[in-house]
Amino acid sequence: MISVGDTLPGATLLAMGAEGPAPVELQDKVKGRKVVIFAVPGAFTPTCHSAHVPSFVRTKSDLEAKGVDEVICVSVNDPFVMDAWGDASGASEAGITLLADPQSEFTRAVGMQFDAPVVGLMGRSKRYAMVVEDGKVTHLNVEDDPGACDVSAGEAILEAL
Repeated sequence: MISVGDTLPGATLLAMGAEGPAPVELQDKVKGRKVVIFAVPGAFTPTCHSAHVPSFVRTKSDLEAKGVDEVICVSVNDPFVMDAWGDASGASEAGITLLADPQSEFTRAVGMQFDAPVVGLMGRSKRYAMVVEDGKVTHLNVEDDPGACDVSAGEAILEAL
């Protein structure tokens, strides 16, 4: 699993653009910038939709005041679902970037993949939040329980900064 001090691995994620799904090189997003990346087990899932994303909607301006250039949400979903979720959750309106990791490439590279077959989630991401400064992880909070949103919430990251 990725740790504080590690360099974020390169990965191509997807975002919905004007012409449809478009590749996003994560290394380009973090180079020379301070970015918060938080990941969820699945778009529209209960804790992700009612707690995790709202915590970053609430804290986004405060995070920016602390020098954060961008807040990014990553999920092992397709870009169409992420786009719809951004609209439904208010994340897009708040300026949070939603990136799809449909093949779990990034999630596996950072060692955050898990399965929860009982609820139909396979190859998904653990719930976490990290601060990345110029490509290096400077803070990382991982939830022990994928149904909890405590240490990975926007407020916890804001407090860490």
